[in-house]
Amino acid sequence: MKIIKKSKSFSLAKNFLNKTVEVVIDKPLGCIYSKYKTYFEVNYGYIPNTLAPDGKELDAYVLKVNKPLEKFIGKVVAIIHRLNDDDDKLIVVPNNETITDEEIEKLTFFQEQFFQHEIIRK
Repeated sequence: MKIIKKSKSFSLAKNFLNKTVEVVIDKPLGCIYSKYKTYFEVNYGYIPNTLAPDGKELDAYVLKVNKPLEKFIGKVVAIIHRLNDDDDKLIVVPNNETITDEEIEKLTFFQEQFFQHEIIRK
């Protein structure tokens, strides 16, 4: 049996599960992040006034919204917990929306393909 150690980031991220949050979008849908030439297929940002283990705010994918955003208020329905990196990601969707693990995997593949991860719902 393999024991998976949860990161400090996971402890922080878990506090936001099933909560409504505001996400500041710093990489909107359709942008190209110049550092790695990554095309962002979804809105991506952070939760203001948090501090993750990487020294930056806690990151979040905003899914089920098909237009570029600057800010978004929605519900945290899952966490992408990275097993080989200490930088977990919140999954935020519009209130009253649902999303499957398969949809999360498909929508975040452009970035998460480089990391071993699991999707946490509880």
